[in-house]
Amino acid sequence: MRIGILSRNPALYSTQRLAAAARARGHQATVIDTTAVAVHIGRDDQPPGAAELLVGGLPGLAATVQLPALDAIIPRIGASVTFYGLAVVRRFEAAGVLTTASADAIARSRDKLHSLQLMAQARLPIPRTAVVARPEDLYAAVQAVGGLPAVVKLIHGTQGRGVFLAHHLATVAAMLQRVEELNRQAIVQEFIAEASGRDQRLIIVDNHCVAAMERRAPDGEFRANLHRGGTAIAITPDAATVALATAAARAHGLAVAGVDLLVSARGPLLLEVNSSPGLEGIERATGADVAGAIVAYVEKAARRSRR
Repeated sequence: MRIGILSRNPALYSTQRLAAAARARGHQATVIDTTAVAVHIGRDDQPPGAAELLVGGLPGLAATVQLPALDAIIPRIGASVTFYGLAVVRRFEAAGVLTTASADAIARSRDKLHSLQLMAQARLPIPRTAVVARPEDLYAAVQAVGGLPAVVKLIHGTQGRGVFLAHHLATVAAMLQRVEELNRQAIVQEFIAEASGRDQRLIIVDNHCVAAMERRAPDGEFRANLHRGGTAIAITPDAATVALATAAARAHGLAVAGVDLLVSARGPLLLEVNSSPGLEGIERATGADVAGAIVAYVEKAARRSRR
């Protein structure tokens, strides 16, 4: 198969591992800069699966070169290029190219509020959450999630960025004021103290958990993200937790997903679902071949589509 890996940075661990795993299984793997893919609308002069790549030209004018036709893509769409990245994925979908994550599924997972709404609609357990549209609603929102301290999250954010813990109402108000000034949106969420700065990440591929780790926040930090200095150990989640993570991925329409949970006094709670989870931390913590599992899913999905 001819597999394209959409990634802004070919040097990233996840990008390199996916390319290596594809080649090790006998496929042609091409790393493609997402923002360099030309998105044309209304053209019918390209063969199915083909795409053009923008290359350097005169200032303000880029030339194009034809990419080899692809059978499948593995999108690694960063938060900073979400809008254009979704257009690129839709462009490949329209050409009938298999993708490990549809543009719609990526968009659902990238929007934290929409993601939580999807999980709530599926009756999956999530932390108590409130959306604040007006400053005068702040007190009621904080009370609705269980009082202070409370977690304030930007609706769009990754790797723990845009997530804050507030111990005072004035702090929450200042955060929301700043969010409003930046024309961003935020939610207020209950703080699960008994989690003690620990959470779990499960990698779900085709309704199966292929790797799982527990992340632990450093001293003085409540976020357990590895990019925030957290550490990780391999775990074997119980069947109920795997079923919960699988249901969360399915609610977003994702065949490949990183699902984050934390353990509360009332059981595991879903935090968020990531359509392009980083592979470095979990592969090194668990020794699992997550990249290989993703490529194996691409092979399986291709066989199903041919049938």
